[in-house]
Amino acid sequence: MNPTTEPRQRRVQCLSPTGFHSIVYAEWGDPANENVLICAHGLTRMGRDFDRLARAMCDRYRVVCPDMVGRGLSDRLRDPAYYVIPQYVADMVSLIARLDVERLDWVGTSMGGLIGIALAGQAESPIRQLVINDVGPRLGPLAIARIAGYVGQPVSFASLDEAIDYQSVTAAPFGLKSRDDWRELIEPTLRRDGDRWVLRYDPAISLPFKSTTPQSAAAAEAVTWRLYDSITARTLLVRGAESDLLTPETAAEMAGRGPRPEVAEVPGVGHAPTFMLANEIALARDFLLGGAR
Repeated sequence: MNPTTEPRQRRVQCLSPTGFHSIVYAEWGDPANENVLICAHGLTRMGRDFDRLARAMCDRYRVVCPDMVGRGLSDRLRDPAYYVIPQYVADMVSLIARLDVERLDWVGTSMGGLIGIALAGQAESPIRQLVINDVGPRLGPLAIARIAGYVGQPVSFASLDEAIDYQSVTAAPFGLKSRDDWRELIEPTLRRDGDRWVLRYDPAISLPFKSTTPQSAAAAEAVTWRLYDSITARTLLVRGAESDLLTPETAAEMAGRGPRPEVAEVPGVGHAPTFMLANEIALARDFLLGGAR
């Protein structure tokens, strides 16, 4: 198998309060390479979102792209109340232990960025370099309302093309222009269910998301700011120039506190850059290799 064209599929066992579950991850590059990059996806996505970035980085890194629990090929939780950041963080600690490395770099999109903040903000964190993609401690309310409108909805499709039509509208802020790009992004996230196509995520991931109250959201924001302010990793903050989730005001506040990240905006993109396009891949690669040692 050529590590620059196809990944190896691996699995790690993790634990929630209701029992064990398995996380599936795609691994690219030399499995003996001590330079490890973990790429963590957004709320309804999966690790194969990062195929192009992984191919671009696996000459220098062992690139690991997990499907968070409830997504992709990973197991679903018995109790959907645990589809929350602390559980995802615990799962990633198990994954890092499986990888057997002392230090690693992290690219996280949206939810994956929040997981990265939570890990990087811990004392003696293994994260050396951190790319936060279009998310921050304070989440834009328009984006939250927009995402709540589609996450967990019981949709199915008669064909792959119908699924691409649907998702290229709901995910239009990703900024992809060609149908081939949309097909590459969307096809891995679908599975056959009888004569229909359905999305590869547990609709119950929406339950904690939709049960958020103003009080719980404020508490989560305060915790996330504290973690963010504790980050010592070299950090890049990427923002889609038209993002409604990471507002310009929040990005500016993040730039001036905590790890004081480098900041880059991707023109013509909302929430969130996919790291599929050449200019986006270059942002991540130049930053990560600029601090690699």
